[in-house]
Amino acid sequence: MSLDALEGRLGHRFSDRTLLQRAMRHRSWVAEAPDAAESNERLEFLGDAVLGWVVADLAFREYGELAEGALTDLRKSVVNAAALAAVATDLDIGRHLLLGRGEDAAGGRKKQSILSDAMEATLGAVYLDGGRDVAFRLISRLFSPLLAQAVDSLHRLDYKSALQELVVRSGKPAPTYKISSTGPDHDKTFVAKVRVSRRTVGRGEGSSKKAAEQAAAADAYESLTTPRP
Repeated sequence: MSLDALEGRLGHRFSDRTLLQRAMRHRSWVAEAPDAAESNERLEFLGDAVLGWVVADLAFREYGELAEGALTDLRKSVVNAAALAAVATDLDIGRHLLLGRGEDAAGGRKKQSILSDAMEATLGAVYLDGGRDVAFRLISRLFSPLLAQAVDSLHRLDYKSALQELVVRSGKPAPTYKISSTGPDHDKTFVAKVRVSRRTVGRGEGSSKKAAEQAAAADAYESLTTPRP
């Protein structure tokens, strides 16, 4: 599939298109490729570092009134699998991914872990192709709105604690979590369900048990505090 549309959404035309092509290669596709092409894992490593740098810079400069702990929480609210996957979905990266047949059939184009990894790899590719200024501008455009949203809810970034406080205030027992996992040991996706009074009120997934529980707690918190029509 042509990458022209993806380049347009990114706002960057690659001088070396092979970098963007590599960013789309999941390890499952590489395992089936006859020419043993390189996967996007090394670009993912680079993109993670570049994203962390830019988001830390943006947070420090734009929200200088925040204490160090709050700045750390603010960065974590953006540099995580859920946020990366959301941005990747907005860019429609899933459509362009190169996946193995089994992973594709299992819905890999919509998996949070795969989308977030591909997003980081794409940022790494932009950094290598366009340099630090181009990468900084792209990340600023894509992630500054997420930072602005997160600032208004810094007190709720620890959703497990916020959910527990909410539930206890209502006179109900503390939430309980049930964890399951899918995938091989080296690439597990954890799924958490949170229950209150034996009723499932939230669900989430992540690359660790802790991340999955936080995602489930966030889902539950939003569902319990959002007014119903």
